[in-house]
Amino acid sequence: MENSKERRADIKKVTGLLIAGLLFLFAAQICLGSVFLSPAEIFSFPGSGESLRRTLFLHVRLPRALGCLIVGAGLAVCGTVIQSVLSNPLAAPNIIGVNSAAGCAVAFCMAFFPSAVRYTPLAAFAGAFAGVMLVLFIAEKTGASRLTLILAGVAVSSIFSALTDAVVTLVPDALIGYSSFRIGSLKALSLEKTVPSLIAELALILIVLSLSADMDVLKLGPETAHSLGMNVRRTRTLLLLLASALAGISVSLAGVIGFIGLIVPHAMRRIVGSDSKSLTLCSALAGACLLSFCDLVSRLVFMPYELPAGIMLSLLGGPFFIFLLIKQRGGRIHD
Repeated sequence: MENSKERRADIKKVTGLLIAGLLFLFAAQICLGSVFLSPAEIFSFPGSGESLRRTLFLHVRLPRALGCLIVGAGLAVCGTVIQSVLSNPLAAPNIIGVNSAAGCAVAFCMAFFPSAVRYTPLAAFAGAFAGVMLVLFIAEKTGASRLTLILAGVAVSSIFSALTDAVVTLVPDALIGYSSFRIGSLKALSLEKTVPSLIAELALILIVLSLSADMDVLKLGPETAHSLGMNVRRTRTLLLLLASALAGISVSLAGVIGFIGLIVPHAMRRIVGSDSKSLTLCSALAGACLLSFCDLVSRLVFMPYELPAGIMLSLLGGPFFIFLLIKQRGGRIHD
């Protein structure tokens, strides 16, 4: 009982620190840049007329800061769900092809249905769901080990990347700016895109939290979950639908940003344990913190130039993934 109380207290402390860190990073993203915006100026903007600084705040800094919250939290929770459903801590949206599939669907939508560009979030969701279901199908049919499943995911990712390259080659004029989308960038966001996305993502994360008990049961294995009365296929499909929707929102806003869904859930699992509710909540906060930090650093270090946040995350995530692979023995991660 004492250990349980201490564990809950530790989780509350971690959650509080993550919230404080996120608020600090959000404020830093608003204030810092090539033009410094003081807090006094920011609080005076709602009642003031149009000005360059107000335009910078409303149309550049605020949407970008919100975008970091949405994309970082969405990809982190997506990774948490996928790792739980596939019972594989190496699984992540970019590793098993979810992001590539979503990006491929967006490329097809932009190239062949340019008038339907407003539906790119739906296209990203459909692509993400197709990618994750394909990997799940391979896992169920082959009974693959964890490492083999990751290799299958890499193959699926390569297929969707090749299809994207084909579209870019055949219809280059329709995909101007797609290179930034493929690298992962938070430029050119607007409140018209970020606010609805924020509302949708909050609703999706709340649904995932409500299903945290089912995620815990799934971690015991499909046979055990079935013996406990769970409809494993239906629960898996529902959770993967939610994960695909989160990935779709993130990809439609910032492009194909990788490794958040791998790094964050794995790190939070070590800190707060494997309880799905605590892990999901802390992963959402930590994912938003990580992307906010990377985006802030990429803007400030190279001023007046800017390094896309996706590049920095790949530089961090690549070595981290190699480290996890080195620890892999016999298809099992030794924590």
